[in-house]
Parts: sequence; structure tokens; C-alpha cells
Amino acid sequence: MQYAIGVDLGGTKTAAGVVSAAGEVLFWETIPTLNRAGGEAILDATAALVSSLTSRAQAAGLDVAGVGVGSAGVIDAGRGVVVSTTDAILGWAGTELTAGLASRLGLDPEAVRAVNDVHAHALGESWTGAAAGTASSLLVAFGTGVGGSFVLDGQPLLGHRYVGGHVGHFASPYAFHEGGAVPCVCGGAGHVEAIASGPAIRETYVRLGGTSDAADARAVFALAGASDAAAIQAVGRGAAAAGQAVGGLANILDPEVVVVSGGLSDAGAPWWRPMERALRAELLPALAGLPVLPAKLGNAAAMVGAARLVLTTPP
Repeated sequence: MQYAIGVDLGGTKTAAGVVSAAGEVLFWETIPTLNRAGGEAILDATAALVSSLTSRAQAAGLDVAGVGVGSAGVIDAGRGVVVSTTDAILGWAGTELTAGLASRLGLDPEAVRAVNDVHAHALGESWTGAAAGTASSLLVAFGTGVGGSFVLDGQPLLGHRYVGGHVGHFASPYAFHEGGAVPCVCGGAGHVEAIASGPAIRETYVRLGGTSDAADARAVFALAGASDAAAIQAVGRGAAAAGQAVGGLANILDPEVVVVSGGLSDAGAPWWRPMERALRAELLPALAGLPVLPAKLGNAAAMVGAARLVLTTPP
């Protein structure tokens, strides 16, 4: 059986695992992402992580076919280059991700492949997760940001400029306050991410006059559970905006199944119920029976999806 190493390279941590051709993560390791040290330092640390896993795989008699990476930022999957990113990882934009790793690991450049981390997440869920066995799936993740991916016949649609999947950055009627559009982290305003992300729920709570000290969305959910009116409204507004956005995307893309992921989806019924209610209210009649499922693979999803890049397109 063939194996690959899947890497989930995020803004705070980098996880990598040895994944079988059946999509099983055999063992994995995690390191902090050196997000203030620049691209070369991040590549050095990631290569060391991959080397450690490769040695473990070889000791177990496993044949590692290559390395797949799901990385934060806009990733030119054709060239393996980081096109752009937020300031969560300084000096990452412009990094030659696949070539840099290949040279450090002594691999053929074709043995290393990369996509954006949300595309890797969706690919993992479509392979062995909640959307396994489907011909098409739409995954949308709601957490620190809002991202998504449409997987068709086993391939995520990346877009002509590899920006496909930025589903947090179209207009939401919920992202307005006192007649003005709520600013978004992308520099625009009135977007889905500006109202439906975790940080946005906390900011909504403050805008609505919340008086308790809520450090983050988790705290707002706790306050909502304690019957704080502003917190209840902030959670409900964020969840409804999320659901409406996903429902609209489903109308456009007509996926076989929708998978909802991210930290907010882990909040359970207080978020999921209003989210799904708003989603289904948005759907065209022909989509009334659309399955809407929680993600299944958890933190392993992006590692599994990244490994799939190599396992399904062997060098």
C-alpha cells in the first residue's frame, strides 16, 4: 500500500501525519507555526517535521509517495507558490512552498503538492469524512474566519486565480449596524465574515450593548446560555447570517451534500439550529431535501485531504 504525508499548515500550528491510501492517519505530530519568522524559517521547520515522520514511516516499512500541504493563504496550486496571505503569517506571501519543501527534503518537485487549507479540509471530508461517496460537496467552515470549498468528482474547484472558496467575502444583509456596513477584515464591508465568524459574534455582542466582559465567541455563547439578551441576539444573528450564506451558495452550486465545519459548528444546537433554519429558508424548492451535515474528521481533515493530493496524483 502507498502512503503520503499530509501537512496542515495554519497560522498558529502545523500538523502533519502519515496517511494511508485508504485515508487513515496512522500517526501524526504537531509543531507551532513560526508565524513571525518568515517563509524560509517556516519551510525549515515544516521540512524537519516531515523528515521526522518520514523516518518513522520508513522504520515501520511504509512507502511514502510524497508530501501534500494544505496551507493558510491563497495558494497557486499549479506553481506551489503562496500568492497572498493575511498578517497571521508574516513573510509567507511569495514563498515557493512546494519547491522549497522539495529541495529541503531531497524530493522530486512533483512529489510535493499544495492547496489552500480549506480546500484540503474539504477534500478530506469528501474522501473519507461526512461527504464520502458523494460526487459533489460544498464545505463551509465558520471559525476565526469563514472559508469554503466546492469539491466536484474528487477535485476542489480552485478558481482561475486560485481565490475560489473565499465565501466569507460576499455581501450579507445581516452585516449592517445603524445604517452602515460592518467592516470586514479583508478591507471591505458588509461581508458574511464580518457578521458570521467567531470574532464577529463577539464584536456584534459589543455593538449591541453587551455589558459583560466577553473575550471571545466562546464567552458570548456562555453568556447566551445564561440568558444574556445581547449575547442571545449576537449568536442568533451570526448563525442566521451563516445559514443564509450557505443556502445561497447551495442554490448556485447544487451540491449533493453540504458539510458545515469550523469552531462555531462545534457549539452545538444554540448555533446549529438557527444556522440550519436560515439555510433551509433560503433554499430553492428543488433543494428542499439537501443533506446538511456536520464535518466528521475534525483536526485530521486537512491532513487527509492534503495527502490525497499526492495519493491520487502520484509523481
